[in-house]
Amino acid sequence: MTDVTTNPNLATAENISAASVEALSRRREEPAWLLEARLKAWRFFEEIPWPTGAEETWRRTKLTGFKLEDYRPFDGAAAGDGLPDEVDKSLHEVAAVADMALVDGARRHYRTSDELERRGVIFTDLASAVRQHPALVQRALGSVVATDENKFSALHYALWNSGTFVYVPRNVVVDQPLQAVVYQSEGKQAGFHHTLVLTEEGASVTLVEDYLGAASGLNDSVVELAAGPNSQLHYLHLQNLADSAWNFSTQRIQLQPDSLVRYFIGSWGSRLSKAWINMELNGHGAHGELLGLYFPSGRQHLDHHTNQLHIAQRTTSDLLIKGALKDRSRSVYQGYIKVYPGAQKTNAYQANRNLMLSKMARADSIPGLEIEADDVRCTHGATAGQVPAEYIFYLMSRGIDRTNAERMVVQGFFEEVLNRIPVEGVRNKLEAEIARKLGL
Repeated sequence: MTDVTTNPNLATAENISAASVEALSRRREEPAWLLEARLKAWRFFEEIPWPTGAEETWRRTKLTGFKLEDYRPFDGAAAGDGLPDEVDKSLHEVAAVADMALVDGARRHYRTSDELERRGVIFTDLASAVRQHPALVQRALGSVVATDENKFSALHYALWNSGTFVYVPRNVVVDQPLQAVVYQSEGKQAGFHHTLVLTEEGASVTLVEDYLGAASGLNDSVVELAAGPNSQLHYLHLQNLADSAWNFSTQRIQLQPDSLVRYFIGSWGSRLSKAWINMELNGHGAHGELLGLYFPSGRQHLDHHTNQLHIAQRTTSDLLIKGALKDRSRSVYQGYIKVYPGAQKTNAYQANRNLMLSKMARADSIPGLEIEADDVRCTHGATAGQVPAEYIFYLMSRGIDRTNAERMVVQGFFEEVLNRIPVEGVRNKLEAEIARKLGL
C-alpha cells in the first residue's frame, strides 16, 4: 500500500486524504453504504501505482507539472445565488425540456416539468438522488465504471462532490434534451463530477453536459451510461474548461440487447485532458456510435483512449473522431476494437482524422484490432495532414480572404461529425467554438 506521507504525487492530509473522504461524507450526512464505498475507493487509489509514463496508455501523455497535493476538493454542498455569465449563456444555447446548473457541486439552477415527474423520469443532482432514491442509486452507482478502473477513477469514487442523475422508466420517451451545466470556480480546487444515466427497456432520452471553468483547477469526472434493452440513449459531453485546467475523465457505456447509444465528446478546453471512453456491447443487436471533435491550440494536450468491446453476437459500432490542431498543441488518440469469442456477425468501424493547421502541432493516432471470432467485419484507419494549399488558393481566387478560406476548410472538415449531432443547439455552439479557435 502506498504511503501518503512519502509519495510526493499524493496529497497531504490537509487537502486530499482518507480523512478528507470521511469528512466529506460526514458533512453530507451520507448513508453508511456510501461512506464504505468511498473508503474502499480510497484504498484502491492508494494501491494503484501512479502513472510513470512507461505504461502504453501513458507513454505519449506526461503529467509534468501536475501535483495532486496542490488541490483541495470543494465541498459540493454550499448554497449560493446567481450564475456565472458563461453558465447562464450555456443554459440558453440548448432548447431543453429540463435543465440544471451545478456550481462547485451546488445546484444553483434547476428546472423540470410536471410531465416528466408524472411519467416517472428522474433528473436531478446526484447528492439529491442519494437522499431521495437511495435504493436506486445504491444499486447503480459504480455498476458501469469500476471503482478501480484506473488511478483517477478510484480517486473520483472516493471524493465525488458533484453529479448528474438521470433515470427513465420502461417505455418512456423523452423527446427533448435534458441539460446539465457543470461549472467550477477559479483556483486550486478539485472537482469530481459523476454522471449516472439509466434507461429501462424501451425508454429514450438525450442528455447534454457542458463542463466549464476550473481555471488553475483539477477536474476528475466519471460517466456511467447504462442503456436497457431496446432503449435509446444519446449523450453529449462538452468539455470547454479553462486552458489552465487539468482534466481526467473515465467514461463507460453498457448496451443491452437491441439498445442504441449515440455518444459525442467535444474537447476544446483544458491544459491537459486524458479521457478513457469504453463502449461495451453486451446484448445481441446492440448498436453504438462514438463521435468526437477536438481542437487544441497553444500548448494544449488532448488524449482520448477508446475501446469498442463487442461481447455479444450481431452487434455494431461506429467510431468517428476528428481533430484540428493549431500552434504547438498535441493530440493523442488510441483506439481499440475487441471482438470476444463467440461475438459472431460483429460489424465495427473506427476512424480518426486529423487536420494540422501548424507545422509545430503534433497528432499521434494509434488504432488497433483484436478479433477472436471468425465471422466479423472490422475496419479502422487514421490520417493526419495539413490543409492542401490548392484548397486555400481555389477559395481565395473566388474573392475569399485567407482567414475565411481557412475557416471554410476547417468547418468543412468537421461537417461530417457536426451533421450527426442530434441537438441543434450543440451544433451551433460547436460551430461558434470553431470560429473562436480560428480567431474569428
